[in-house]
Amino acid sequence: MRKKLLDILACPVCKGDLRLEVKEENEEEVLEGFLICDNCNERYPIEEGIPNLLPPELRDKL
Repeated sequence: MRKKLLDILACPVCKGDLRLEVKEENEEEVLEGFLICDNCNERYPIEEGIPNLLPPELRDKL
């Protein structure tokens, strides 16, 4: 996930701002980490550079 995407993303649950927690990155993008909503305390995983912004109840079904 490219860091500049953070400017346009919002929490799908409460529409709050997201902050980025990076676990692994290269020169171009974040490979592993989390997008975190401090408003509703939800965490969205980033795996292999792809953020999963599904609400928690749908994320567990896939």
